[in-house]
Amino acid sequence: MTSEQKGLRFAAGVTMVTGLALALSAVPALNIGVRLLTDLLVWPFDGAETLAASETRLALSIGGGVMLGWGLMIWQLAGEPLEHASDAVRGIIRASVLGWFLVDSAASVAAGAALNILPNLVFLALFLLPMRRGAKVVPA
Repeated sequence: MTSEQKGLRFAAGVTMVTGLALALSAVPALNIGVRLLTDLLVWPFDGAETLAASETRLALSIGGGVMLGWGLMIWQLAGEPLEHASDAVRGIIRASVLGWFLVDSAASVAAGAALNILPNLVFLALFLLPMRRGAKVVPA
């Protein structure tokens, strides 16, 4: 397994764990970590974000499930498909990550949580940096 594959699988694993944490935070007894992170990202840090509303818990369960599934898909793509169709797979992963980053970051700003762009940048780097090393250089 190449360093590119290992890096992408690490990023996919972090994405799956994050998705699971989001989905589990739909259960009030399990939401302390996500609640504290949300309180930090929706400034000021004041304990006002409880994640208790049913629509909030529904959004967490849906978003967490989608994030877990997205991470699982990238995990799979980073295996044999990347070995056999590396340029195509990189393009698929890059497009999905950039699409997520732009929409999530813009929506975070619209929701009054612009600080969420900082962890988004970490996820962006987790995915794009391994592929940078694996990309082929085509002479001009």
